[in-house]
Amino acid sequence: MKTWMTYTAAAACALLSATAMAKSSSADIARLGKDLTCAGAEKAGNADGVAEFSGKWLGLPPGISSAAEPLQNPYAGEKALYTIDQKNLAQYSKYLSTGLQEMVKKYPTFKIPVYPSHRDFRYPDWACQRTLENAKTAELVDDGLGVVGVRAGLAFFPFPKTGLELATNMIYTMRGSESAIYDVAVVYPGNKIAWGRQNYKILNEHGDPSNKPDTTVGTIYAKANVTTMLPLRDAGTNFVTADHFNSKTQPRVTFGYDPGTRRVRQYPAFGFDSPDPATSGFRTIDEDRLFNGSPERYDWKIVGKHSMVIPYNAYDLDDSKLKYQDLIMPGHMNPEHARYEMHRVWVLEATLKPNFRHKYAKRVLYIDEDTWQAVLEDNYDSRGQLWRVNQSNIKYDYSSQGYFTRITTYNDVLRDAYVIDRMINEAPTKPKYGKASGLDASMFTPDYSRRMGR
Repeated sequence: MKTWMTYTAAAACALLSATAMAKSSSADIARLGKDLTCAGAEKAGNADGVAEFSGKWLGLPPGISSAAEPLQNPYAGEKALYTIDQKNLAQYSKYLSTGLQEMVKKYPTFKIPVYPSHRDFRYPDWACQRTLENAKTAELVDDGLGVVGVRAGLAFFPFPKTGLELATNMIYTMRGSESAIYDVAVVYPGNKIAWGRQNYKILNEHGDPSNKPDTTVGTIYAKANVTTMLPLRDAGTNFVTADHFNSKTQPRVTFGYDPGTRRVRQYPAFGFDSPDPATSGFRTIDEDRLFNGSPERYDWKIVGKHSMVIPYNAYDLDDSKLKYQDLIMPGHMNPEHARYEMHRVWVLEATLKPNFRHKYAKRVLYIDEDTWQAVLEDNYDSRGQLWRVNQSNIKYDYSSQGYFTRITTYNDVLRDAYVIDRMINEAPTKPKYGKASGLDASMFTPDYSRRMGR
């Protein structure tokens, strides 16, 4: 079966354009909710093992008694169909990202348990309606760094024609608000561990059905308030930030509190490859959720669409019965508790522009067609060597009726070190999403940053 999407010469030329001037065709739009999901994904399954989209569950699924974290696994009791390791890598390599192939080759202990594919959860009708409206009117402006649309929904461009359109879907995909304390482990060779902890708050009003702005022009996509609790040398460091739907005319605004000086100051450029304090600088600010912030430093290209084995429905990783010692092992996270499934993903390549700076010269992101969220990322250094292999586990939250980023790993395959981020198993509180997060705009001001840092 042919699994990669092919492009005509005309379409390939279109990919070179920085912005997409043409809106979706009426024929494409008519497919939403029919042979395509309301987010633009193909409903049909395929012979590779991708399940047919059922969308039979909205919110709490049958047999699940609570929407509180840690969420009960709706697929508990399922067994892996097969496990990919060094012995059978050649058989399944076409379904693996370059990074996952390298992980299997490099570490005999790294295995990929592949479970039955499931596409059973759907988004609420209001989110689908917003996406339908966006498909009719959305356009990129200001060199592709801003988007003019109706309202934020599941995607602005359910039929992406350029790399920037696909990147825009990934950056601005629908996410609800989020309040959590996340534990972080930086695992060095010899299993030496540096611990981190963050108080992490994200306010995403566009993921709230009661918030119905008429346009995205001049509006804020999301606000963040992050306080470092560990390591102790950085404890009390806080930043509050706001991202708009146009990163050219309204770049990210960030204020930070420094406990050493006890002062709040504005950061002129916060993001990109700035080091993240909670990971001891191991990962960059723009690697949170694999990519966030402005796409301005890269040229973006759609490589294709492919059936791939990706981390999915990662409920078991959050089980309170698991301790951090159960998840951490030399070289990589313990794969025993991971879950991978066959899904279709968009492959998006970002190449650093001439005269721009970033520690990653090339990034390849793998974006789930159902959620528009990046689930895998391969990052390369300036010599063209594969440097970082990043994996983002996702799961559907029953109360807010959307998908959220869960445990995320960042493997440095050149140094045999890695980060395991967003752990909640031994954290003092559990995450709260959507309305349950209890967040409001007053928590994302410079004054609040000062109070959080004390």
